[in-house]
Amino acid sequence: MKTKLMLSIATALTLSACGQASNEGSVGSSMTLEKAVQDDSRTERYVKRDEARHPVETLEFFELAPTMTVVEIWPGGGYYTEILAPYLSESGQLYAAHFPQNSGSDYYQRSLEKFTDRIQTEAVFGNVEITEFAPLTDLESDIAPPNSADRVLTFRNLHNWYMSGGEEAVRDAFKQFWRALKPDGILGVVDHRLPKDASADAMAESGYIHQQWVIDIAEQAGFELVEASEINANPKDTADHPNGVWNLPPTLNVNEGDDAEIYKAIGESDRFTLKFRKPTTQR
Repeated sequence: MKTKLMLSIATALTLSACGQASNEGSVGSSMTLEKAVQDDSRTERYVKRDEARHPVETLEFFELAPTMTVVEIWPGGGYYTEILAPYLSESGQLYAAHFPQNSGSDYYQRSLEKFTDRIQTEAVFGNVEITEFAPLTDLESDIAPPNSADRVLTFRNLHNWYMSGGEEAVRDAFKQFWRALKPDGILGVVDHRLPKDASADAMAESGYIHQQWVIDIAEQAGFELVEASEINANPKDTADHPNGVWNLPPTLNVNEGDDAEIYKAIGESDRFTLKFRKPTTQR
């Protein structure tokens, strides 16, 4: 079942005060990524993560424009949705491919309901349409209409699919991304990086995954690697923590007696940032 929330809130009235078009905006849009990141509607605790997550630089790397149709995969609480929604509100479209309505998971259900409540009640999300996504699940609809999206973006999600469904789940995810993207559209992927010399067995529980493994899976799905970026790299992160990536901020899942300050000093995880393109010649 597809949860469709096409709201009639006129967010353009709210955003018209944001100023004149800048170099980054396109014709007909006064919104820039910098303005979207500075939007007063953003959650304070999310704003505090900007230093570690580099949202402007990351979205610029993915070559975003305010006129695009964008699919955000598993937006969770909405860290990136809070930026993408105002950025795309005047001339673009945002699909939020969230957890399925009938996932069978209490956590997924609570997360979806909380996210849906925000979308329905806050004007800044007026151009957001909620769809469903889950690898290896027979859903009735797609994350977006086939060949409609200029960008499909996923932030820190691949490890979840691998941990719950293995390689097959990740392959299925890339198939769905391929189906939604236009030819020449871009797939942007950010996730926690497992060091090259670390055993692949660590991917099963640590929350970290090998960068080259992801590249191989994407290319086997038909995507072309355009570029890898170190925007979200953190050389302080060794990726060998007792509780995996969740030892680090913002989760800080620290065992009793451990020094949380050690993990705070490391900061958020070391992450790869990958940009793929769907070729214009379809397979």
